[in-house]
Amino acid sequence: MAVLTVNGVKREIDIDPSTPLLWAIREQLGLTGTKFGCGISQCGACTIRLNGNAIRSCVTPVAAADGQDIQTIEGLAADDGTRHRLQTAWIKHQVPQCGYCQSGQLMSAAALLESNPDPTDDDIDTAMDGNICRCGMYGRIKAAIKTAAKAGSDRATSDATDDATNEGGVR
Repeated sequence: MAVLTVNGVKREIDIDPSTPLLWAIREQLGLTGTKFGCGISQCGACTIRLNGNAIRSCVTPVAAADGQDIQTIEGLAADDGTRHRLQTAWIKHQVPQCGYCQSGQLMSAAALLESNPDPTDDDIDTAMDGNICRCGMYGRIKAAIKTAAKAGSDRATSDATDDATNEGGVR
């Protein structure tokens, strides 16, 4: 038996403690926003936050998360549906193409901005290293993180954050 607190909700699940957290989240809890990509912690599609830190859930056993605070992409927006500032910036910069990597990208970016609210380009590159985007939207991802950092609060109140240059994206 494991007790997982996911997106603020405590849940008890009957699962082998060595099971990767990814499968507990997807199969036991039905939260399918976190994706399986490689299974070896190399692509970042399975990134979630454990106690605020970005981790790869495909290689993290349930036992390591028992009793800890887990946040998945489903928990990034506010309970009332207000988008997180990163989600608003992602839309503004038209980051998603195929979309498969987006939950992992967003969770890594959220962990970055929580620990470093004004990241440099190097900080962004370091934090996002290991999150692979097969569509090559790295410039748009970086621009969106910068826009979200300028917004300054986790919750966005409008569909766009003022950024006249819209670097890395198109209108």
